[in-house]
Amino acid sequence: MNSLNRVLIFGATSAIAEQTARQLVQDGASVYCIGRNEQKLDRVISDLKVRAGVNQTISGISADLVDQSKHQDLINRANEVLGGLDAVLIAHGTLPDQKACEVDAELTQKEIHINALSVINLLTILGNQFESQGKGVIAVISSVAGDRGRQSNYVYGAAKGMVSLFMQGLRNRLVSKGVSIVTIKPGFVDTPMTSEFDKKGPLWAKPDAIAKGILSAMRKGKNEVYLPWFWWWIMQIIKHIPEAIFKKLSL
Repeated sequence: MNSLNRVLIFGATSAIAEQTARQLVQDGASVYCIGRNEQKLDRVISDLKVRAGVNQTISGISADLVDQSKHQDLINRANEVLGGLDAVLIAHGTLPDQKACEVDAELTQKEIHINALSVINLLTILGNQFESQGKGVIAVISSVAGDRGRQSNYVYGAAKGMVSLFMQGLRNRLVSKGVSIVTIKPGFVDTPMTSEFDKKGPLWAKPDAIAKGILSAMRKGKNEVYLPWFWWWIMQIIKHIPEAIFKKLSL
């Protein structure tokens, strides 16, 4: 079982990450939170401090993770404040406007940078640190959207697919070093990021349920988890539809 005593969270103001942080603090962990919106981050940190015990460290800093030149400094600061890292959760990202991306190549590249390249840069730095320390767990929130390109969200799916594939290779590289690389693939989650969606039906999950699944996967050092679990079956079907049929579907 992996220790989750000192945890760094990127994208800590997202609904899923905030719920994950709350559950970590409830379990006695110290956390360092990084988020882009300073006001939201201050609120999250203040809430966590109220929930924490006297021996827990709760801290963080606002930063725009698109600026990859700051990544190493942010990680160094988290190491300093927490006295080292047992685990990292990377949860930042955006949900692109697919139609807007289709007519704007610059916007498409921006979304790929946010959702894929910034994550890969963090993974590279963190992978090297955890390889050196010979233990720990790094988890990233990817998405079921990365399993197959669909006309409704292929820019987002391409970014998440890139991250998932990168993590497969990193996992293969670091498994012998005692480091767990965990790919989290949520399905539909009721968060502010999905506020414009019709959320009726049994496929939608709440952030706190996803957070519980994330922490279980991190502790156990799972390779790849679909949350909720039934998305594994759904994506198995979608992935195995023959291309000749798939391209005629409106998904």
